[in-house]
Amino acid sequence: MPYVNKPRPYKKEYQQQKARKEGPARAARERARYEFDNPGKDGKVIKRKGKDIEHVKPLSKGGDSSLSNLRLESPSDNRSFYRNSDHTVKRNVSRKKK
Repeated sequence: MPYVNKPRPYKKEYQQQKARKEGPARAARERARYEFDNPGKDGKVIKRKGKDIEHVKPLSKGGDSSLSNLRLESPSDNRSFYRNSDHTVKRNVSRKKK
């Protein structure tokens, strides 16, 4: 708990986020998680406890965080893709699915 006896520097944190250019992308990921965790107009709730939200088309390959590009997978399946030396996804096929 780093801010117990002092105010949190929100302005500084915002500037650091802006410098890292993570604002819009992070907001899109958070919005997608919110959509999965909260019921839509049909009242359907998707239980994602213990599961990862996977991008059908990876962000590194030009995908986005829209609901049509997201699905739930187990953590072991979602984190086991073949990767290039720069850690980007080689192909969008899980090692387990081949």
